[in-house]
Amino acid sequence: MRLPFTLLIDPVPADSQQQDFNGTFHEMDSSAPALRVGELSTQRGDGIFETLAVVNGHPQEIEPHISRLRNSALICELPVPNAEQWRAAIAYAVSRIPQRGEIALKFVLSRGVEHGPAPTAWLHASAAADFTAVRTKGVRVVTLDRGYPRGVAERAPWLLMGAKTLSYAVNMAAIREAHRRGADDTIFLTTDDFVMEGPTSSVVLRIDGGYVTPAPSGAILHGTTQQSMFDYLRARGFSVEYRDVALDELRRADAAWLVSSVRLAVSVVALDGDPFPADQALTDDLNAYLLARTA
Repeated sequence: MRLPFTLLIDPVPADSQQQDFNGTFHEMDSSAPALRVGELSTQRGDGIFETLAVVNGHPQEIEPHISRLRNSALICELPVPNAEQWRAAIAYAVSRIPQRGEIALKFVLSRGVEHGPAPTAWLHASAAADFTAVRTKGVRVVTLDRGYPRGVAERAPWLLMGAKTLSYAVNMAAIREAHRRGADDTIFLTTDDFVMEGPTSSVVLRIDGGYVTPAPSGAILHGTTQQSMFDYLRARGFSVEYRDVALDELRRADAAWLVSSVRLAVSVVALDGDPFPADQALTDDLNAYLLARTA
């Protein structure tokens, strides 16, 4: 089967005892129209998604991605996805796409058509971009104010900051602003100068020999690939920690990485226009480990 590959899904309730989900999947011509005009995912971004990597036929971090999709559904008051159905859909899609190379598999759950009877769901597989350059040369990063103080997600849950929603306009605007400033990517800060995450990545720092990432919260997603990175580091005897990270700690860190499911780990080589220390040897080891996973 060639890429791109699209699979529409008829969502099954989370508490369903159904065993066979094959009849709920429908392969689609990826070049043909598939969404209706009234679809709220396109009109309002009213939906959630996850993107996992498939490397040489092996889907990565399935359970963390499904868990995060379910959490996003709860936050957004969408029907909670049936985990078994989504596992089956991912397995079916993986069986139908090329078994070599790096592929991005995005799965989406939308509220559907306004006043419609059911949500809309689909998987879409496409060839991953070639990230060789940034994996080996790193990225220049600027810090940008996210516009919220620390703790706002807990005080204002209607902002949906802990959900991975389709409303990515702000994230894309932040990356464009980074480009205007001569950088490649962004690290968001709270208004009181605490590190959050990148628009499409988790942030990991090395401080005094230990590895730190901002604590997952209502405003910061629990990174799936960041968790794999911490597994790798723990197995090699390094300390890892989730906690609040102040901006001055970022600036004095020994090294920093942006970590995401398809791009994997990339070193920060410049911060706000100034050179930043990078550990390319460790970055290479991390990416070799991440690419070699079979689950």
